[in-house]
Amino acid sequence: MTDALTQILAAKQTRLSRGEFGAFGPAPRPTDGARFTAALREPGVRILAELKARSPSAGEILPGADGKVESFGLMYRRGHAAAISIVTEQDFFGGNPEWLPRAKNISGLPVLMKDFFLTERQLDFAVSLGADAVLLIVRALSPESLASMRAAARARGLAVVVEAHGALEIRHAAAVEPDVLGVNARDLTSFTTDLTALAAMAKEIPPGPVRLAESGIQTREDIAMLAAAGFEAFLVGEALLRAEDPGEALRELQGRQ
Repeated sequence: MTDALTQILAAKQTRLSRGEFGAFGPAPRPTDGARFTAALREPGVRILAELKARSPSAGEILPGADGKVESFGLMYRRGHAAAISIVTEQDFFGGNPEWLPRAKNISGLPVLMKDFFLTERQLDFAVSLGADAVLLIVRALSPESLASMRAAARARGLAVVVEAHGALEIRHAAAVEPDVLGVNARDLTSFTTDLTALAAMAKEIPPGPVRLAESGIQTREDIAMLAAAGFEAFLVGEALLRAEDPGEALRELQGRQ
């Protein structure tokens, strides 16, 4: 486990020990995991458009993110995003769980809660926010915990995106039969991205889950290369967040121009 991930998980455990992540309240739009998965299976270039304030590798990405949730939600809808990924982790990514219902309500799109999930309490919290899907990271959970969290999410109606780095982790991820199997191009040690290596990983994913390519996707050519390798959906963050017109950037990535 990398030092960065160790620190992130330790901060999450501290918040859990303080009793955080209690039920948020009745979600304005309830959880619908089936809708999330179906959105990533539709024909065409399916983009999971991300909203995040900063990251350990890139620093600040979206200044004043709290005041831009609704505008990005609308731009992502107008740009034909399949769904929205909301990075809610507070300590290292500057996120806020309250962004999730705001983005879902304004956009009407299915929403992934992208955080570091360790306990079922966090799954209940996700449902109370109206999340349609949650992220489970192979490297953050034991095989037993990954399986139990997958089952617990399914029981709550949540779709699950299981994130892997490399062939061995892909096998661990596939073993729990996720709805979506994401492969991250970002090396958790160096925080560099390698899309060529990511493309080679597509063949390691068995039939069943949606094959999701994550991190470092910047251009239509990147998506074309990854799609040719076998990926079916694409998580894009910084390229949209830094774009002058995120909706227009989305349409360009999909070849709608």
